[in-house]
Amino acid sequence: MSNLKNLSSSTANRPDLDWSQVKEVVLMLKLAAAQVEFSLKDGSNSVNTLTDSFTSMAGSIKAIELSSAGLFEKYKVTESDQETVVDNCQQVADKMQQAIVAFQFYDTLVQRMDHVVNSLSKLGDLVSDPARLYSPHEWGALQEVIRSRYTMEKERELFDAILNGGDMIEVLEKMHQVATSEDNIELF
Repeated sequence: MSNLKNLSSSTANRPDLDWSQVKEVVLMLKLAAAQVEFSLKDGSNSVNTLTDSFTSMAGSIKAIELSSAGLFEKYKVTESDQETVVDNCQQVADKMQQAIVAFQFYDTLVQRMDHVVNSLSKLGDLVSDPARLYSPHEWGALQEVIRSRYTMEKERELFDAILNGGDMIEVLEKMHQVATSEDNIELF
């Protein structure tokens, strides 16, 4: 938010002759963007650690399963006990795979939140520039830039629906219904 660096602090609690609702809006946009960015960085560190841990554990489970085959022969373990060990290794591996897929959804969340931060930043730049604020062309250009950054079709659909006057709650409910009927991850 390059234009926003020159803004002074909020004077809403002590308005003076220089008070401006535009400045207050821009400061609130900066705050929202900073909160999202801060949360994403904290969350990403944790999810990266979890992803690495689950990937490593999945490899360890496979190694246990493979090495147990030799132990079964050496110590004449019953077939039932062998099946129990192999089945449990497979169940743990399956659960780890499900966890890794869930982490991929977090990557989607991070990407979407990055778009929010970028959009808020660009909106703040536009609102804080009096030469651009009242220009429909500038608003249209902002919308084009924001939409062009979306890499997932669902984001573009949401953008189009809202800008075409759709009720936010209704649009989100419809998109959620579609998302829950699909069992796949959208690659981006």
